[in-house]
Order: sequence, then C-alpha cells, then structure tokens
Amino acid sequence: MSDINQNNNNEEYEEATVSMTLEDGTELECDVVAIFPVDGKDYIALLPDKVIDGYEENEVFLYRYTELEGEDIKLEPIDDEEEYEAVADAFDELLDEEEFNELDEE
Repeated sequence: MSDINQNNNNEEYEEATVSMTLEDGTELECDVVAIFPVDGKDYIALLPDKVIDGYEENEVFLYRYTELEGEDIKLEPIDDEEEYEAVADAFDELLDEEEFNELDEE
C-alpha cells in the first residue's frame, strides 16, 4: 500500500513523499507536488524519483486521494476521461497560480 512520509516533520506537501508499488511490483518513491480538491473529492499530484518506462521525465501522476487512519493513504486511479481532464486542468491552474505568486514576490 501507499503511505505518506513527512520529511523534516513539515506540513508542507513539498516536503512529503509517497511510497507506492506499481502493478509490476516495482517500488517507487514519489514527491508530493500538491493535494487539491476538485468537485468535492481530493486528488494528489506525484512526481516519481526516477524515470519509468513508457513515461516522460518529470511526468506528474494524478490520483484520487483519501486519508485513512494513521498515516496511511489510499490512491485510486482516475479511469474516467472527463474526471481526469477536470483534475488535470485544476492542477495546471495550481501551477499557473504558483508561478504568478512567485513572479509577484520578486
């Protein structure tokens, strides 16, 4: 299963990692880029720590996200194309907003 680990005991997601096992049994460590809501559900954007066959470098994975008791989390794939597009659009907006805020701070 997946669990979320806080590095440096910091609540910011940039400091968190998720350990996950892929369908082929490969263990993968991912940095948490963001956790964000879309239409009343929570989603998570993950950046793998290594390149995976069939994916581009720096490709972000999007999953439906649920916190369980303790530190465990549940990641579910987004199978519905419309749901995935809505989540991808919301993530893109988050990135655009973050870039704008960084420019505004300069």
